[in-house]
Amino acid sequence: MNPDLHRLQPYPFEKLANLLGNTPVEHNLTPLNISIGEPKHATPAFVREAMIDALDGIAIYPTTRGERALREAISGWICRRFGPDASAIDPDRHVIPVNGTREALFSFAQAVCDRTVQDGVILTPNPFYQIYEGAAFMSGVTPIHVNATAQTGFRPRFQDLDPAILDRAQLLYLCSPSNPTGAVHPLEELQSLIELADRHDFVIASDECYSEIYYDGEPPAGLLQAAWAMGRTDFKRCVVFHSLSKRSNMPGARSGFVAGDAELLARYFQLRTYTGCAQPPFIQHAAIAAWNDETHVADNRALYRAKLDESEAILSPHLNVRRPEASFYLWLEVPGGGERFAQHLFGRYGVTVLPGGYLGRTGDNCLGGAGNPGDPYVRIALVATPEQNREAMQRIAQAAQTFTL
Repeated sequence: MNPDLHRLQPYPFEKLANLLGNTPVEHNLTPLNISIGEPKHATPAFVREAMIDALDGIAIYPTTRGERALREAISGWICRRFGPDASAIDPDRHVIPVNGTREALFSFAQAVCDRTVQDGVILTPNPFYQIYEGAAFMSGVTPIHVNATAQTGFRPRFQDLDPAILDRAQLLYLCSPSNPTGAVHPLEELQSLIELADRHDFVIASDECYSEIYYDGEPPAGLLQAAWAMGRTDFKRCVVFHSLSKRSNMPGARSGFVAGDAELLARYFQLRTYTGCAQPPFIQHAAIAAWNDETHVADNRALYRAKLDESEAILSPHLNVRRPEASFYLWLEVPGGGERFAQHLFGRYGVTVLPGGYLGRTGDNCLGGAGNPGDPYVRIALVATPEQNREAMQRIAQAAQTFTL
């Protein structure tokens, strides 16, 4: 067996199942699970129709690069959303469709990292999406987790790292808007990270899957937007990952894309031809329809905003609620810490949330403070129906009032 497999850590939901499996249930309420970021809003009807109309494609092998019409839809959306000139994103050089960004975020490291360099590292936020850590382990390099805390605005301060560590970096995973904290890196901060990558010779992989779910003010900036504003028309060292799962409520379609530095993507494409990760034609046609429409995205965003406003109103009298800049998560500080509060909430009130510590790490490979930065929090996904979300928030408020240390 691959010796790197033993380095993989249990997935957060495996830990959660073990925790709650040993928690006595003291209620007869209808269970409400808001631990998983799986959108429950309806997939747009026109997207479903586009998929059905293309079902004849099930008899055709899809290509790794995908249909040009899809790549054109993606490149057009990038330019409309993030501001590069309409001709800035070449569908043939700057875009690769992928089967959801989870597999792409994982496999991209296999193409970028050099396991023959003994002290190579991948930089990640802490807390973080665990795929980043697994990608590092299976690429034969070491992950270094950089704490994102209230003191840092819940954004990792990669710029403050020791230059000797930055010199070892091969890849930096950025998540903006952040899963789980909802924090957003502003444009100027993205540009400083690009300059940092130039000085220390590493690649930035920016996970921007939550970019279309925002609440107040301007839409979140993107890495390619930052690069273009600096005059970097080649997007050197910059690669972004986007998905239709959250934007268009299509998690089951597994449809997303990677875009950016054409030289990096050419090598990554070589890897993908071997792994066989090609989108089925009917999924591609649904994706074309989704990327070419913004009305359903605005409607989706309004639903999340309404649920966030109501959740804040219900919880604020009892808990310190920090309104996320974007994403559909509440990163909620709770009494007793995330793990104990999650047990109390599940056992007494039938609501499942994810302890924040399960998304974080502590130890020698974590920088920016002692302890696991996720321990005081739970992650709440605002994905349920408005009625279910309201009920869940009311139960969380009750749990906060009845929790005893």
